[in-house]
Amino acid sequence: MLLLTVDELKNLVAKAKPPCVSLYMPMQKGSTEVRQNPIRFKNLIRQAEERLDAIGIRNTEAVDFLKAAHELDTPEFWEEHQERGLVIFVSPDVFRYYLLPDEVPEIVVVDGQFHLKPLLPLIQNNGRFYVLALSQDNVRFFQGTRYSIKEIEVENLPKDLQTALQYDETAGEGQQRNATGRGTNPASQPGEFHGQGSPDRDEHQKDILQFFHLIDRALHPKLKTASAPLVLAGVEYLFAIYRQANSYQHLVEEGINVNVDIVKPEELRDRAWSLVEPQFLQAQQQAMERYQELAGASTGKASDDLTEIVPAAYYQRVDSLFVASDRQLWGDFNTETMAVNLHSEPEPDDEDLLDFAAVYTLLNGGTVYALAPEDLPTSAPAAAIFRF
Repeated sequence: MLLLTVDELKNLVAKAKPPCVSLYMPMQKGSTEVRQNPIRFKNLIRQAEERLDAIGIRNTEAVDFLKAAHELDTPEFWEEHQERGLVIFVSPDVFRYYLLPDEVPEIVVVDGQFHLKPLLPLIQNNGRFYVLALSQDNVRFFQGTRYSIKEIEVENLPKDLQTALQYDETAGEGQQRNATGRGTNPASQPGEFHGQGSPDRDEHQKDILQFFHLIDRALHPKLKTASAPLVLAGVEYLFAIYRQANSYQHLVEEGINVNVDIVKPEELRDRAWSLVEPQFLQAQQQAMERYQELAGASTGKASDDLTEIVPAAYYQRVDSLFVASDRQLWGDFNTETMAVNLHSEPEPDDEDLLDFAAVYTLLNGGTVYALAPEDLPTSAPAAAIFRF
C-alpha cells in the first residue's frame, strides 16, 4: 500500500488508461461492526462488475479485470486493517489501494479517468510539513501530514556532532570536552561548564552552531524548491542556535520541546500538526477573500460558472479552485471546441466534471480546496480564481 500524497494522485492521473474503476468504501471498526466490511466490499465489487458490463465488458472479463481487488477480501485483511476508509483504483495497467484515516462516501465509478475528488480533503487539508529532530548525537528528518509521518533519508545529513566535527574518541580528556551524553543538556554536564558565558560553554555552542550549519547545508538540496513548514524538535535551547544556521525561509517559529531519542514519530506528527495547521487554514481563508474581491470587481479573473471553469482548468488557467467535495456533476468536455455539456443524469462516456476540474487544476500546479458545500465562497458547486 502506498502513501497517499498529491504526487501520488498525479501519478494515478498520468497512468490512467480506460476503463478506470474507482471504489470508495467507508469502513467499520470494532469487533462486531467490522464484520460489515467484507459484505459491503462484495457489494461494491458487484456494482463495479455491473458497470463494466454496461460498457460492453463481459462478466467473465470483468471478474478477471477486478481479480486483484477480489484478492484483498480475506479475513486477515479485514482483521489487520481497522482504518475508517478504503479506496481502490483498477485499470488495465494499475492496481492500487489506500487505507484512509477518515470516512469517505460509498462510491463506484467506472470512467476514462480515476475518480479522485473525494480524496482531496484528506490531502489539501492534510498539509505537508517537515520535522527536523535535533540532538547532538541523534539527527533525523521527517516528512509529515495530518495523518502520516515517515522518516526521510537525506544525503550527507550529519547524524551526530562528534562524527560531523571529526572528533577523535580516543583523544585525551581535554580534546573530548564536547562529547556529551545522549539526550543531555551540555549546561548540566558536571565539570565542563562553569557558569553563564564561560569559555568552555561558549566554545561548545560554537561547535553546535558549526554542526547545525552542516545540517542546514545537507538539507538545502532537499528543501530549495519546497514551501512546506519546517518544525524543529529537540531540547529547547538548541532551537535558537539552529535558527542562526538556518537558511530555509519556512522554518516555524515555535518548536517541539521533547527528547528526540525516545519520542515516537506519531507524537512528533501530532504536535507538529498543532503548530502548522493554522498556517494552512489561513492560506485557505486568504484564497477565499481573494476570490470574493476579484468576483466583486468583475475582473474576469474569478468565476463560479462550471462551463468556464472546466476548460480553464484543462488549459492551465486556474490558480485556485473551490469545489464541493460530496457532489457530482455529470457531463462531457470537448478539448478541441472547449464545449462543456452538463447532464442531469450520467450518460455513456460522461464524467464528473467537478472531479475533472479538480484533477486538472492539481495537475497544472493549481491549488484545490475540496470543501463542504456550505463552506464554499459561493452557492455554486465550484468557484475558481484564474491566472489570466
